[in-house]
Order: sequence, then C-alpha cells, then structure tokens
Amino acid sequence: MIRKTMTVLALAASLGAAALPLLASPAFAQSAAAKAAVDAGKAAGTVGEQADGFLGVVSGGDAETRAAVAEINAGRAAVYKDTAAKTGVTAEAAGQATAKQLYARLAPGQYWKPLNGGWVKK
Repeated sequence: MIRKTMTVLALAASLGAAALPLLASPAFAQSAAAKAAVDAGKAAGTVGEQADGFLGVVSGGDAETRAAVAEINAGRAAVYKDTAAKTGVTAEAAGQATAKQLYARLAPGQYWKPLNGGWVKK
C-alpha cells in the first residue's frame, strides 16, 4: 500500500503541470459542446470531479450532460491508459495523479468526490 501511494505521489510530482495539457491533447478529443455542457454542469452543481480522475454526476443532470460526462470520461480513460504505458504505472494511478491537479483548479462551490467518499463542496 505504501509503495502504491509513493508511486502515485511520484507520478503526480513528475506529471505536475504536464498532466493537465494531456487532457487537452488531440488524444483527449473532447468536443466543444461536451466541454460547455460539463462546465455548465459544474457551475450548476450537477457535475463534479472525482479523485479517480473522472467526472461524475452529482445529482440530476439531463441526457445531454450525462452524454458529455461520458464523452469526456472516455477521452480521459484513453489519456490515462497512454500515460500509464509511458510511465510504467497503472491507468488508475495516472488518473489519481491527474485528479490532484484537477482538484486544485476547482472553483469554490464546485463538487469533488474523494475515493470511497461522498460528494463535497470545495
């Protein structure tokens, strides 16, 4: 367990600010409509970031919002898989390391879901 934690922390440190540009890379390929729907959902409190590096629906959310979350999560999964292959860690560790960077960018009042926890406002 300690080794896994140290690996995740080392990955987070090595990725640092480089983790977020990965999410904007062509491999991520999110549509402008999906990004706009998720941004609106975050502002409305229906979409939040999770400690695993994926988006989640906090509550409610129409079909468009849910589809946007699924689209962006599919892109994130591909990026985490690619990052894992390049760094030798698991895709889960890559997602968790990126989640730390995403959490830092959350605006006050937006939602975050820790691993094995419930939704909380930042």
